[in-house]
Amino acid sequence: MTRLSVNINKLATLRNARGGNNPDVVRTALDIERFGAQGITVHPRPDERHIRRNDVRALRPLLTTEFNIEGYPSEDFMALVLEVRPHQVTLVPDPPDVLTSNSGWDARGQKTLLKEVVGRLKAEGIRTSIFMGADVEQVAHAAETGTDRIELYTEPFAAGYHANKEAAVEPFVRAAERALQVGLGLNAGHDLDLDNLGFFQRHVPGLLEVSIGHALICDALTYGLENTVQLYLRELR
Repeated sequence: MTRLSVNINKLATLRNARGGNNPDVVRTALDIERFGAQGITVHPRPDERHIRRNDVRALRPLLTTEFNIEGYPSEDFMALVLEVRPHQVTLVPDPPDVLTSNSGWDARGQKTLLKEVVGRLKAEGIRTSIFMGADVEQVAHAAETGTDRIELYTEPFAAGYHANKEAAVEPFVRAAERALQVGLGLNAGHDLDLDNLGFFQRHVPGLLEVSIGHALICDALTYGLENTVQLYLRELR
């Protein structure tokens, strides 16, 4: 079964909109684990507009499932993850002011940087994943960085899903097959939801983990958080 990691950034965005601690991000993350999710994902950004560094520190000793921290490998980010030591770090190429992750790494052009960062993380026993587009050549270059996994950036799949789902998923099938050939584990995330998740999971081979935040939190407004986590898990069975 593909594992579900829930990105809780949107919970922190809601909390920060009013100040205080409502919703309680840490307590809700623990609830999400209790409801059956197999992981929690956070993406702290330099301006702390949603997840704060103190959230990351508070979550680490309390979570009982996989803790995945996403981010651009600035020195501040690297200092945080090397202090906290999550189970997995997902490297993304976002500049500081971007609204949300919107592209994968150029693993060929940035290979030197990625090798250095991956090496630092793996030396501390932290599994690494690189956020990637569905380009088979780039997947091969990612393997040369020493990373354990890649995370496929699935917004293009979601954007094309309703027009032609078979055509939309095809590049991701090819990228997944290439990842398996070169010995990479496979994660995926961005704009996966209850409508398209099951189709993606059934067609993309070797999918170990999906990271889902925005859509899941939006669905929870309608269905309730516990029920929503169960609905997403059902799509992955």
